[in-house]
Amino acid sequence: MKTSDFYFELPQELIAQDPLEDRSSSRLMVLDRKTGTIEHHIFKDIIQYLTPGDCLVVNDTKVIPARLIGNKVGTDAKIEVLLLKRKENDVWETLVKPGKKAKIGAEISFGDGLLKAKVIDIVEEGNRLIQFSYDGIFEEILDQLGQMPLPPYITHQLKDKNRYQTVYAKHEGSAAAPTAGLHFTPELLRQIEEKGVHIAHVTLHVGLGTFRPVKVEDVTNHHMHSEFYVVEQDQADLINETKKSGHRVIAVGTTSCRTLESATNEEGILIPGSGWTEIFIYPGYHFKMIDALITNFHLPESTLLMLVSALAGKDQILNAYAEAVKERYRFFSFGDAMLIE
Repeated sequence: MKTSDFYFELPQELIAQDPLEDRSSSRLMVLDRKTGTIEHHIFKDIIQYLTPGDCLVVNDTKVIPARLIGNKVGTDAKIEVLLLKRKENDVWETLVKPGKKAKIGAEISFGDGLLKAKVIDIVEEGNRLIQFSYDGIFEEILDQLGQMPLPPYITHQLKDKNRYQTVYAKHEGSAAAPTAGLHFTPELLRQIEEKGVHIAHVTLHVGLGTFRPVKVEDVTNHHMHSEFYVVEQDQADLINETKKSGHRVIAVGTTSCRTLESATNEEGILIPGSGWTEIFIYPGYHFKMIDALITNFHLPESTLLMLVSALAGKDQILNAYAEAVKERYRFFSFGDAMLIE
């Protein structure tokens, strides 16, 4: 299976640069994976496709303003630091640009010294381990100085930080938003629950590896980045009960999907707990937990496109994407949505 098998032509102007004013007014493509039938709707119509007893599983991670711009101490050199993973207390694994200015021992100052950093190690892929020092509470300082780490294909400035958060974001730790969830409003979630549909929460802190291109020709040689997930006991019980009673488990986003598939055993039981996952889902994968998926439209040749192809079949997905291009759907993080059922 080649990476190039997942290529499609995407006009640049279809990459959404800004979120819509009303989250739930984006478009929704519904793909029936058994028949290949495609329907076109508005996202709030998703309620028509949910039945009482179904369980929507959302990822309640919260994006941190992980992009910091500072100066190398003793010089005028600008340095950009992207927080990837908290290792311990005030030590973070980061992506630093330009890397050549961030040798071990280099010191960086942010916000006129409000936050200071020292490079203490260089790890895989050239990422830097950085030790931060400050007075006060790190999260509050980060909120003051940091910017949202928008994906590289979004070039517009985001006016409202909260538009790159889901309305149910709770646990801080992501460097990117679980974007399928951006379409939900509190009102829509209330209507869904009133219909008798359960909403379960899991947490997976999304890493920037989500945007890392697949550079190998053979898909099976690609190594996935690791991400931390948490499944609480009561949420596992709710999801397992849904499955046991013959109703559907519907993942909101590829991150919820990867969490569920990582934490489900071979008997199809979701095991509560926390850990790191490097799960890579591509065609040929046997899904153990999810029955349907709500997702956005993904990059050509990406691991996310491979995941949806594993669920619905590569040819059906590429056919649906060709239809999306023809119908001028908006793509990627701030774009339109798709329900694969």
